[in-house]
Parts: sequence; C-alpha cells; structure tokens
Amino acid sequence: MTQGAIGVETLHMTMRFGAFTALDDCSIHIKPGSFHALLGENGAGKSTLVKCMMGFYPATSGEMLVDRKEARIDDPKAAHALGLGMVYQHFTLVPSLTVAENLVISREDAPSVIDWRAERAALRTFMEKMPFRVPLDRPVSALAAGEKQKLEILKQLYLGRRFLILDEPTSVLTPDEADEVLGHVRKLCADGAISVLMITHKFREVTAYADEVSVLRRGKLVGSGKVSDLSHADMAAMMMGDATLATAAERTGDAGAPILQLQQARAKDRSGLKDIEITNLTVHAGEIVGIAGISGNGQMELMEVLTGQRPLEGGTIRVKGAPYGATRQEAQTHSVRYLPEEPLQNACAPRMSVAENIAFRNFDGAGFWLSPRKMRDHANDLVAAFKVKTASINSPMQSLSGGNVQRAVLARELSGAVDLLIISNPCFGLDFSAVSEIRARIMTARNSNTAVLLMSEDLDEIMELADRVMVMSEGRIAYDTPIAQADIATIGHHMGGHA
Repeated sequence: MTQGAIGVETLHMTMRFGAFTALDDCSIHIKPGSFHALLGENGAGKSTLVKCMMGFYPATSGEMLVDRKEARIDDPKAAHALGLGMVYQHFTLVPSLTVAENLVISREDAPSVIDWRAERAALRTFMEKMPFRVPLDRPVSALAAGEKQKLEILKQLYLGRRFLILDEPTSVLTPDEADEVLGHVRKLCADGAISVLMITHKFREVTAYADEVSVLRRGKLVGSGKVSDLSHADMAAMMMGDATLATAAERTGDAGAPILQLQQARAKDRSGLKDIEITNLTVHAGEIVGIAGISGNGQMELMEVLTGQRPLEGGTIRVKGAPYGATRQEAQTHSVRYLPEEPLQNACAPRMSVAENIAFRNFDGAGFWLSPRKMRDHANDLVAAFKVKTASINSPMQSLSGGNVQRAVLARELSGAVDLLIISNPCFGLDFSAVSEIRARIMTARNSNTAVLLMSEDLDEIMELADRVMVMSEGRIAYDTPIAQADIATIGHHMGGHA
C-alpha cells in the first residue's frame, strides 16, 4: 500500500435493490490529499455510495479505482487492506476502556496477551507524529465529544488508513469542537497524509474546509466542482433541482404576556443520580425561545417534564399563570401542543392510519363517537394544507417518510387555537425541503402570537428561528441572550461548559 494520501474514483457505480435504483451511474473522483464534501438530501444515495465503496454492499455495476488501480472490494476488510477507512456518525468506541486500550484492540493483529509496556511506548511514538492528541490513559467515558471524534480519526490513522470517509462528523460537537476537528483534518489533507470524503449537510463546513464538492439527487450525481466556485445558493439549487423551498415567514410583532413559566423546576436525570434544575425560564406570547445544547445535557428530561412523562421533584410550572402538570385536560384547556423528537415513536400510533393520527386531538371532546366522514374531511384538509405526501389518508402512519410524519404531526398540533408550542429537534434527519417547510410553519405560529419553546441540537436552526437563545449545560440554563446580541462563539463556549 502506498504511504500518504491516496485517490479514490468510482466509475459508473450503480446499486439496485430489486426494482429500486438507489445509486445510478455515479462517477466521483476524490484526488489524493483533497478534502471532498458529499452533499444530498435524505435518500439521495450518499450512504449507498459510501457503503459500496467500503464493501458493505456489492455494487450492481461499475467499478472503483484506488490509487489509480482497479480495485475489487467485496467486504470492509478488503477496503481496509487498501487503506480505506470510515468514521461513523455515532461513536464506535468502548466507553469503559482507555484511549490506549481502544486503539490496541481495534487492530486485527492484536495479541491475545498484550505487552502494555511495549504498546504504550509505540502509541506515544505514534501520537507524537499526529497534529492532535488524546490522553492515552484516560477512559473514553471521561472524554468530551470533540475528543472522542478526534480519537475516532486517530484510530483510523493508527490502523494505516489513508483515505477516510467521514459521516456527519460534527453532528454531536459544539461549533468550537467542530472547527477544531475539521481544522486538524484539513491540515492532514494539506500535508498529504490522507484524502477525505465527508458526508455533511452543513454548507458552512463545506465552504470553510472542503476543496471540492459533489452533489447527489435521487441517486444521480447532479453536480460537482471546486468549492471556491460555488455559493451556498448554487449548492442548494443542485440538491433541490426543480423543487421549491417554502418561503420563511418574516418575523412580525412583539412579545406579549408570559405564557410558560418555570421557577426552580427540578427533576431527576435519566441516570437518577443527578438533578435537572431550571431556575427561571419564561416564554412569552409571540416569541420563540431556543434552547441550544449538546445532546445529553438535560434537554430530553426537560421535554419529558413538560409533556408529563417525567415527575417534577420540586419547583413550579405555570401556563398562563395557572399551575401546569401536563395532563391531557390541562393541555386541552390551555391550548398547549407538542412536537417531540422522533414523533413516529413519541407522538403517533404507527399502525393507525394518517387520518386517525391527525384526529387524536379531537377525540377528547368527541364523547363516544367521532364521525368518520368529519375525520376524513379534517385529515384531507390538513394533508393538503401542510403538503403531507401519502398514498392515502388511510395509509398507516409508519408508511410515511420522516419529513411527512413531521408535517402530519405538526398539522395536527397547529390546528385550532395554539397558545404554547413545545418542540424538540423538529428537523433532525430531515431533507432540505422538509426542513424549510417545517421552519416556515414554526415562524408562522410565532407570528400568530403562539409562544414557542424550541429545543434543538442544531445551532443554525436556533439562530434562524429564535428571538431569544438559552444554552443548557449539565442540566442547567448556563446562558441567556436576545438573538440580536447572540454570538456563536460565546454560545459554543457555554455549550461546551468552557465559559
């Protein structure tokens, strides 16, 4: 295997699953030492392409060149032998083991009895050659998210990989951590140590770090070129094709009376060992309050408290001045609506029909009988208004795509009077057009005097929608600022617990 960065090229690569073509005649060239970005909506074929490259799928047709030589890659081991490696979106480390132990056991030739004195000496020599380091004797469970991501990359370099596929590498990182990790990766490319293909949906990262970009749409390569020659609008146009994005509603009106108030609200976290404590949180009518934070800092527990799924251990929650326990009756009385994370599991009956799921809000006031005709008419109206794509309103909810599940739940929750809307990661994992539509709907609700509490791990989403930004760290509100005074670097420091 050649030392240093290697180039990889796919030639007319096609992947069919029965009658469905997931990847269609795709030819991409990643040059040695380049940082290449791969863009595309959900279902565009990005994952299929890299799985074919890494040998997880046998391509239906087409071929690959690795280091300018034709390569047959039947499985991941064959890809590894040629110097190809992949860093996955979710960490593949063993939390209870140290950094050194994780590195050594990742080797195929790891001995059954390990001479740790010799291995640590070899690892120290390896680390000294790297542009970034992670403490060898520290347990992975004690590492910050940015350090874990760096370790995943170091592991691939330690294993001799010279071409890395990075799958959404910054999805769990703060802005500072993301910039640090991608900065190191960029330097490794510039030094000729590795070549990189990065799957991402963040245009900012493409512009800041990538040399070239390729865009997939419906399994086809629809555009590529030097990043320096393309604007964000150009990249979005290639991703979307003829589809049109929803136009975001302009921000109108001022904040009104307090709707949601939490005072000294306290609950146990998921481990049961620590408290989540919200000293003071107020959301006014006609205002979006965005709660930013890295996953695992109490946002999920806060959502569960507000939806009645986690008991309050102390303090108070009030809606429109009245005590609020998040019962169905209280939610109905005070016009409180929810869009939880992963709504198919948390806000739907997956096997029931689209029409039945949309009618859930009407069951409480319907007595023993809800007219099937009225339910169908109501569902048809909302499916049309919110552009929910479904074969039929009688189709099971679980047959819809993620974006259409979100649209259907949002249609249900925003029908009728809504005084308070509580949302968690509304656009996670959704494609470009679904994200645009849902964000436009949230802003329209805000302009209609709805109070909106938006919890999101996507800082760009918070910055786009919120009137006020709060940062949640270690189960507490660590920072609170109006959007006009918000600074991404400062928010990032608070998210990482460094402020």
